[in-house]
Amino acid sequence: MDEIDRKILNLLQADATLPVSEIADKVGLSPTPCWRRIQNLEKAGVIARRVALLDPEKLDVGVTVFVSIRTSQHNAAWLERFATGVSRIPEVVDFFRMSGEVDYLLRIVVPDIAGYDAVYKQLIRVAELSDVSSSFAMEKIKSTTALPLSYMAID
Repeated sequence: MDEIDRKILNLLQADATLPVSEIADKVGLSPTPCWRRIQNLEKAGVIARRVALLDPEKLDVGVTVFVSIRTSQHNAAWLERFATGVSRIPEVVDFFRMSGEVDYLLRIVVPDIAGYDAVYKQLIRVAELSDVSSSFAMEKIKSTTALPLSYMAID
């Protein structure tokens, strides 16, 4: 990858709907070589997918809840059951296995506290949990899907 690829990625992270001709113009290429670079970045898995980002407020899921989960179960069968069950809950939009005192961290979006309570009841049916702790986001100060590209190795 080179500096042109980095510029292409920055543009696509900001707006994946940009026409190839506009991206090409902004990075100093003609459309065909620019499109080949985008295709190569997709084939290499650098561009994992292109999606539409939706406004949670307009879809009535404006409440974000961070849920910390601890368990006394640390075996493959439990993890498989838990990961499968949690992955099926559409309100869970991020799901991480953590190091440290918390075993799992979830980001959940719901319309209100009652919506979270319904999700909580689903969570506790999925697998045996030792502790579930919830924190409601009061204000979104920064939220982005754009990854920093300054660490990317340039050839």
